[in-house]
Amino acid sequence: MTSALFDPLFGADRVAARLDDASWVAALVAVEVALSRAAAEHGVVPAADADRIEAAAASLRIDPAALGRAAVEGGNPVIPLVRMLRSAAGEAGRSVHPGATSQDVMDTAAVLLVGWAGEVVLEDLRGAADAAARLAREHRDTPMIARTLGQQALPTTFGLVAAGWCVGLDRARVRLAEVIGALPVQFGGAAGTLAALHPHGPAVAASLARALRLADAAPWHTERTRIGELAGALAVAAGACAKPATDVVLLSGTELGEVSEAAPGDSSSMPHKRNPIAAVTARAAARRAPGLAAVLLAAADHEHQRAAGPWHAEWQTIAELLRATGGAGARLRASLEGLGVHPDRMAANLALTAEADGPPGHAGELVDRLLAQRP
Repeated sequence: MTSALFDPLFGADRVAARLDDASWVAALVAVEVALSRAAAEHGVVPAADADRIEAAAASLRIDPAALGRAAVEGGNPVIPLVRMLRSAAGEAGRSVHPGATSQDVMDTAAVLLVGWAGEVVLEDLRGAADAAARLAREHRDTPMIARTLGQQALPTTFGLVAAGWCVGLDRARVRLAEVIGALPVQFGGAAGTLAALHPHGPAVAASLARALRLADAAPWHTERTRIGELAGALAVAAGACAKPATDVVLLSGTELGEVSEAAPGDSSSMPHKRNPIAAVTARAAARRAPGLAAVLLAAADHEHQRAAGPWHAEWQTIAELLRATGGAGARLRASLEGLGVHPDRMAANLALTAEADGPPGHAGELVDRLLAQRP
């Protein structure tokens, strides 16, 4: 859940602002309004009713806490929301929720929320990758020791290290953008057959998708591979953030001192310490992602044509996973955009191992090659 205390610390505040209770309510209402419009487009409900429903929705003031309490009986907030909209729309209330089931509205609202929050996540992933690319260019030929299994190995360059960070972040960002962009509208009715709107069901679904700027698809009520793909893409993106964050933490250690953050954190008991807090909190946020992704993957076994439990487990988990990955990206971006690099310390550490004496192979060429391939 959103937290005024912890979201800024773990970088999730901007993402959380698009995933709070008010955002959920706004997404649910947006789906219901768009559905009435789509149904009116095909003559299923009167166009005047759709107008009145939109106006009623705009004037409706919904308390998320009250909606949550009202949702207990039916097991989801769509049921009481539909009652509220029908009451507010008067006679036009007959045209609220035409041909839909609660899962249609919940799933489509969740897709909208993923898109809204995903904009922030993708922006920070891009910012972190851009910062890594800048470090790679600036330090293309800055020699340092490569370390394998925790031990000094052979010479490399800091530019090649940063270029590797950039590649991972770019790959994760592109894949996540693909998955988010492909998430479709959900509209199938009570049993996924669109029976209530026959013969207009597919046409209404297509219009609903256009209105909400989502992909169109056949009903996917209990076919949850898209949610699994989203979980995987978010978890991979978190992992892509964790790698450079871990390197920054290690390279910032007193014994190495090869990098330092622009705004390091203090210690409450040791004034001499300058902790790489942005990288530390990026790692912390990223650590939560695999477990949250596992919940979504474990909930993929939706039984028959409507799941009793696995579907409900997705709602908050998706939001939590977006916050974890978004937080990791935001804190890593802060770390890399202000990262100080200390070539003198790199040179001193490089000199500790006699076997490390020599050129860093084709490191510079590899930096150029990797950066030239950026999407």
